[in-house]
Amino acid sequence: MDKKYVSYEESGVSIDANDRMVERIGKSVKSTFGARVIGLENGFAGLFQLNEDGKEKYKNPVLVSCTDGVGTKIMIAQEMGRFDSIGIDLVAMSVNDMIVQGAEPLFFLDYLAVNKLEPERIAEMVEGIADGCKQSNCALIGGETAEMPDVYRKDEFDMAGFAVGVVERDRIVKSDGVVEGDVILGLGSNGVHSNGFSLARHICFKQEKLNVTDKPEGLGGKTIGNALLEPTKIYVRSIVNLLADYENDLPIHAMAHITGGGLVGNIPRVLPDDCDAAIDKSSWPVNDIFKYLQKAGPVEEQEMFRVFNMGIGYVLIVDKDHAADISEKLKASGETVYLIGTITKGTGQVTM
Repeated sequence: MDKKYVSYEESGVSIDANDRMVERIGKSVKSTFGARVIGLENGFAGLFQLNEDGKEKYKNPVLVSCTDGVGTKIMIAQEMGRFDSIGIDLVAMSVNDMIVQGAEPLFFLDYLAVNKLEPERIAEMVEGIADGCKQSNCALIGGETAEMPDVYRKDEFDMAGFAVGVVERDRIVKSDGVVEGDVILGLGSNGVHSNGFSLARHICFKQEKLNVTDKPEGLGGKTIGNALLEPTKIYVRSIVNLLADYENDLPIHAMAHITGGGLVGNIPRVLPDDCDAAIDKSSWPVNDIFKYLQKAGPVEEQEMFRVFNMGIGYVLIVDKDHAADISEKLKASGETVYLIGTITKGTGQVTM
């Protein structure tokens, strides 16, 4: 008896769906291209030139790379059936790390792994990624979508992002200029951003047994799902423009992206061994979502500051004589700026 022919479709992978997805996301991807992207209609890799045609943009360029994901925040997106904002998160987590070194993001790559390829859902994710790239002035020049029904259960997915940027070698922010008396400036966050979601989900959905559409008291009428899905703020334009304003002596001695570990975990990474960061935790307003999580847990304040950004998504350590000027420049770029502390003698720790 002749065997029946088996297709890729019957194993759970659809080439036709992939073709429809590629066709649909093309416009979003191309909307991020600038003059330095070299377009190939049927290429196998993305091409990006450091210098624009006829212009030598860099003298001694250093390439900078970052990669990250979105963590268990994707589970809330999955529950809500909302996939646009996590694309912004994916870009933000890499490019916000990159600018800490003084780099300018150039291009971004994404990797999406799914149980079943649904072109509409993937298009929504990629549109979010393209939005994040446009906010960051970088090009989305490549990506991969993998349909793996034997690895991921129904409706499950994961995502990862990869960013490449550039900085002049003599403009790398190394943090070796941090000294006692420097001022610490904090830039306001949008909320939870993309860290601490295992704890947030435990409190909201396991302990409090909320639905994503519930509106707990204290969130200003927002559903808990939308409050948690608020996309990570992207600080690229503000920081890149600020650095460009200081061509010679750079009064920005160090910077930190406040991710997992919070202020107490991330600021020590850029402190010299003989300095501490003295933070005044009353110097900025804590976002409503953190107040809710701390009360509902309850969670000790020390643990809150160790897990979440608590309202400060990015930190700059600057020369005290330039602090006011830097604050005004950042505010003019649309940032909410707080003077949250000073650098003191110490052992490389954060004191609250």
